[in-house]
Amino acid sequence: MSLTILLLLALGLGLAGWLAARARAWTLRRASGASAMASLPSYHGWYVALWIVVPMVFFIALWSVLGPHLVSQHVLASPAAADLPAFGFKRESIMAEARAAAIGAAPGVFNEEARALIEPYREAIGRYQFIGIAVTLVLGFLGGVWAFLRIKPDFTARTRVERTIMVILLLASLVAILTTLGIFASLVFETIRFFGMVNPIDFLFGTHWGPDPMSSPDNPDSSRYGAIPLFWGTIYIGAIIAMVVAIPLGLMSAIYLTQYADPRVRAWVKPALEILAGVPTVVYGYFAALTVAPAIRDVALAAGMSNPSSESALAAGLVMGVMIIPFVSSMADDSIAAVPQAMRDGSLAMGATTSETIRRVLVPAALPGIVAGVMLAISRAIGETMIVVMAASTAANLSGNPLEAMTTVTVQIVAMLTGEGSFDHPATLSAFALGFVLFLVTLGLNFIALRVVKRFREAYE
Repeated sequence: MSLTILLLLALGLGLAGWLAARARAWTLRRASGASAMASLPSYHGWYVALWIVVPMVFFIALWSVLGPHLVSQHVLASPAAADLPAFGFKRESIMAEARAAAIGAAPGVFNEEARALIEPYREAIGRYQFIGIAVTLVLGFLGGVWAFLRIKPDFTARTRVERTIMVILLLASLVAILTTLGIFASLVFETIRFFGMVNPIDFLFGTHWGPDPMSSPDNPDSSRYGAIPLFWGTIYIGAIIAMVVAIPLGLMSAIYLTQYADPRVRAWVKPALEILAGVPTVVYGYFAALTVAPAIRDVALAAGMSNPSSESALAAGLVMGVMIIPFVSSMADDSIAAVPQAMRDGSLAMGATTSETIRRVLVPAALPGIVAGVMLAISRAIGETMIVVMAASTAANLSGNPLEAMTTVTVQIVAMLTGEGSFDHPATLSAFALGFVLFLVTLGLNFIALRVVKRFREAYE
């Protein structure tokens, strides 16, 4: 039985418990009077439903992790697995083939050793599926019965339900924090391993990037791991060229839509502008590679340049800037619209023109939201990969010429991790060091944005 069916079963039993408990509470209310009930009947229903659903969902999540491991151990303990290799990729491949054939995901097997494991797999899967379903139902039944028997007129079901919901919301909020800590810990661990092989000074301040995944990992050449060209390409494409396009266009479009546009025009233009945020990045990459980059090359040829490249930082940055216009525009639009009308009216009443009111009153008052939108756009731009790969190439180049090919940190992370390299090789581990630096940069941008927002929010509230 699939995980989805188990979850639907838990929800169905929870609904049945909710209806039964609610009916029981209504019966007690009619018998003892409304004033004698400590909680409404619906809270009694939710109390029973939570005692049914929460244990079942918790066990389903636990069983989804333990179940496959128990099945594999059962198969390995069978006589049919006696001839399997002791460990290694070959044994895992044979077992994966047998499991796929046992559950019907594959019509057959290629390895003859896997054929003998099909029936043990079917037996083990059937057995542990039955155990999982049985334990899930028993837990739900016991939890529901225990909660149902506690329904009494003086039972404070509302307090119990609200506390449980608060705990669930707290756990949900901790998921993001724990995920961030897990990402940070994994990056730190692998970065320390990398810096144990490569000098961090050479990595952070070196100007030549050319890792060789086929070289010996025992004595790597630190001079080949200089990441300055990658950092420069990331800043140049994502934080300079793209922002030169996105910030003016996004801010001016927000000012026009909030202060000058007719409501009918705004109703059409604002959704059309926000559609840009929903376009897949690979589509922007095709547009940059097939339209913008050749156009820039033709302009460079017409200007007298010899052999201009069809891949350039300018092409990637321009298209990336267009892609992130909605991030700047939407945040600025919402922030300007949220400025109290009294501030605008007061400025106009003092004799200021509309443009002066926008420059000296509305934009400064809305600056926290505008800065937040810009920081979000920068974070989105420096994390972009597909546009850079298709329009700016993967060559690490330290240059100020926007018509030359460049690359970014994210592109090199993908290049280092999508190959046959070992995770003990410094070329592969360099991806984690690059990711760690990018993480710190993004974190620093967020801190700067918070400081700016706090400063101007104090000034204008």
